[in-house]
Amino acid sequence: MDENKKVFYKFILIVAAMLACTSARVSPSVAWAAADDQPVRIHFQDVIEKAKGVSTRPFQAPGQNLSESLKKIGYDQWRDIRFKPSQSLWREGPGAFQVQFFHPGFIYQQPVTIHYIDRKGTHHIPFAADLFDYTKNAVQEKPSGDLGFAGFRIHYPINTSQYADEIVSFLGASYFRALGKGQSYGMSARGLAINTVEDVGEEFPLFTEFWIVQPRAEAKEIVIYALLDSPSLAGAYEFVIRPGEETVVGVKSVLFIRKKVRKLGIAPLTSMFFFGENSGLKGESDFRPEVHDSDGLLMQLRSGEWVWHPLVAPAQLLVNSFGGGQPLGFGLIQRDTAFDHYQDLEARYDRRPGVWVVPQGEWGKGHLELIQIPTSNEYNDNIGAYWVPERTPEPGEVVHYNYTLMWHFAGQRPLPQSYVTATRVVKKKDGVMFVIDFSGKLAGTVVPGKEVMPDIQIFNGYKVERAQVIRNTAIGGWRLVIEVKVDQTGIFQGMLPYQPPAIDLRAFLKDGDVPVTETWSYTYLP
Repeated sequence: MDENKKVFYKFILIVAAMLACTSARVSPSVAWAAADDQPVRIHFQDVIEKAKGVSTRPFQAPGQNLSESLKKIGYDQWRDIRFKPSQSLWREGPGAFQVQFFHPGFIYQQPVTIHYIDRKGTHHIPFAADLFDYTKNAVQEKPSGDLGFAGFRIHYPINTSQYADEIVSFLGASYFRALGKGQSYGMSARGLAINTVEDVGEEFPLFTEFWIVQPRAEAKEIVIYALLDSPSLAGAYEFVIRPGEETVVGVKSVLFIRKKVRKLGIAPLTSMFFFGENSGLKGESDFRPEVHDSDGLLMQLRSGEWVWHPLVAPAQLLVNSFGGGQPLGFGLIQRDTAFDHYQDLEARYDRRPGVWVVPQGEWGKGHLELIQIPTSNEYNDNIGAYWVPERTPEPGEVVHYNYTLMWHFAGQRPLPQSYVTATRVVKKKDGVMFVIDFSGKLAGTVVPGKEVMPDIQIFNGYKVERAQVIRNTAIGGWRLVIEVKVDQTGIFQGMLPYQPPAIDLRAFLKDGDVPVTETWSYTYLP
């Protein structure tokens, strides 16, 4: 079930289960071949105008027309309702892109309206039971009428020329995720996050309508338009998807604010971290050394500094804010891609992609926010990261956010010359020890045999007891050891009950006054 995980974000559980990849090409007898043609071809500006009009009316969730049996089926039953590959949109071309659809049911009860656009115009794609195979499912009777779809997925041959691999999927609220060559599904992106970890409760916007533009025969990319709606705002989205070794998704968004929003989360990413090298040994509870979709938040600041913040599965909700202005890029990354560090033949965490976000244009003042939520299993997406504007737009305002998402293996994107490859944490009786390995060529002009020095910042009243830099010849890099003492009778004496604050650290190695590694950032809850 790992490829189809539950998404737990803040206090609300959202399951983002995905169907298995299947090849696809469409037959001339598909149900939508006789769909009503609309002579007008929709463009992004038309979707923007539609979002503007929707924003002037109160939010209304899409109506549901599902039988009780479809509403109550479990995950396995829902997954066994298989889309027929022979009925895939554009199975016979032209071009290599094809589309399959998700059946409504289980937790996916909100219908999504889907159209396709070709040279003749815009065509609505109605739901039809004949598109699906129910033989493995215990549904009492096939549904009738146009129920709408739960979502859809795009196929394109990226691993071999003979097979149309699943490359992107839109399913549930505003969630979507993509794949590059050789990758396995892991973390997800969302269209927008609203009021995440705010006391007013999080609001989950919905993609309620899609328009899929048929690519030309020779096209290497596909365009999708989407209408987003929620109680607080409506929005228009354009996705330009270019599959390959690294699958790139260009995103344009135009948001129309209906009512006051406490917090906007732009370009939100969600992932899972259950345990890793910084979590200690699991002993008899799990034979796998690590289990996670991502192991850190990476930031490239405009100052030139790179910051790596390893993820944790905290005992309580943990929220980090990172200033420094609009970054050149940020992302949740699976930096560790060694199979023997996971030993999971089914989940293949070593093949999970990272997602790198590159803001386009000026987003204004704001900060990055990282959310880490306690989890008891690997099926909950307990990690979130997004950009928060300093000033939240007022009702009636229109805001634009454009960015690019790169779904990639860690080594496919540029990295600092010397970066963190491992973080290990050792809990001691009176404190904690951090062991950080830096690998890669040191920046600047460090000569062989010359020693580098650590630059360490520590916050919340703690002090560094000891720090040492050791040349790590095993990896051709350096090891930094930091020991911090937690004095229960000292600075925390007045606290009842005893609840020491988080240990927040930042550290890098330097040659003189010049940084020669990326900055390691960490938050530890004693």
